[in-house]
Amino acid sequence: MSKTESINIPLSQLVVGLTVKLPLSWFNNPFFRNKVPVTSQAEIELINSLDITYVTVIDGMHLLANDEEIEDVVVEDAVPEFDIQGAIKKSVHSSQQRFNKAASDLRPAFSKVVSDPQLSYRESASVVEQLMTHLLESKQPEIVFVTSVDKEPSLTQHSVSVAVLSMMMANSLGLSHSELRDLALGCVFHDIGKLKIPDAIRRKRKDLTTVEINYMKTHPNLGYEMLDRSGLFPAPMLDIVLHHHECLDGSGYPNKLNEVKIPKLAQIAALANDYAGLLLKTGSPQVALGTLFKTRVGKHGKDLIQVLVKVLGIYPPGSIVKLSDGSIAKVMMTSRDSKQPHVYSCNDRGGQAVFRCLTDEDVSVVETVKADSLSEKIVSTLQVQSPVCFYPSHIIE
Repeated sequence: MSKTESINIPLSQLVVGLTVKLPLSWFNNPFFRNKVPVTSQAEIELINSLDITYVTVIDGMHLLANDEEIEDVVVEDAVPEFDIQGAIKKSVHSSQQRFNKAASDLRPAFSKVVSDPQLSYRESASVVEQLMTHLLESKQPEIVFVTSVDKEPSLTQHSVSVAVLSMMMANSLGLSHSELRDLALGCVFHDIGKLKIPDAIRRKRKDLTTVEINYMKTHPNLGYEMLDRSGLFPAPMLDIVLHHHECLDGSGYPNKLNEVKIPKLAQIAALANDYAGLLLKTGSPQVALGTLFKTRVGKHGKDLIQVLVKVLGIYPPGSIVKLSDGSIAKVMMTSRDSKQPHVYSCNDRGGQAVFRCLTDEDVSVVETVKADSLSEKIVSTLQVQSPVCFYPSHIIE
């Protein structure tokens, strides 16, 4: 038999140095990749502990015994190849559609919060239930890049994105379902008070004056009053609306509360909202994350920032990165390995764009790339300038 052909061998013939493929579905593969280089006896023992009887050798066959001693296992029902690239693409598109629907479904809740508070509550509660369902579809939800068709997210899109970030953090912390619901509802409405701010101030592109800044800072109180008067919304949710700009060191607003007096759910929402604001300002998910560490010392709890980093990864969705194979990519979805997220990549000329699972290819992120260093073709292919929002995602087999 040619040493370049693949061959199925029993586990008894496994040796260090082989590269093998396991006859398992992608989701049941403990190595979380298609090709498994066997680098130690411990990995051989792990493979032997799996519910399989053979592996397919795809490299290193010269390490096996002589041809006449190799036992070629006949496989009647081979496990079909799982299209991970297709699954990533499908998952990203599904999350984008869900994000668009959630933001759209929030509009009547926002518009009727004063004139018909019961309708507003029902519509917002429905959106929150959607978010809960989508978050909890699997035990290990990932977070995915979604975007707005406009130059910056709308109020409802921003609200959904902040809610998702907060819920991902809370889920990682093991908070209860009731706490997740209160948190999501509070985040959904956290900026509702801005509807009471004149558009000339709220949509102003230039720097605000001191008077205008102070006016903007009234939006937590305005939102709280709008929602509280109906008597329909729970107190923990109202706390988030009122306190999502408070800081642990007492420098926030409207009440300059310190750490002891800021409810935990409001602290989570405040961090998610601060990150979303930095992201809009910097245009870079990783720069925004770095800014939290550099300029927000004492304003947010270190433990919560660590949870946010865990949720986003060191290369958050939306980051533009260079890969170890020379490709340029946009990070689309987190994965178990923070240096090997799921990406949409192209070559250095902006061509051959494709969704990729880096763990499946043993390719990793080398560094982040500044948008102004890229060619127009790459910027167009990867939609580098699209605003970044977030939504839960699950790769479904």
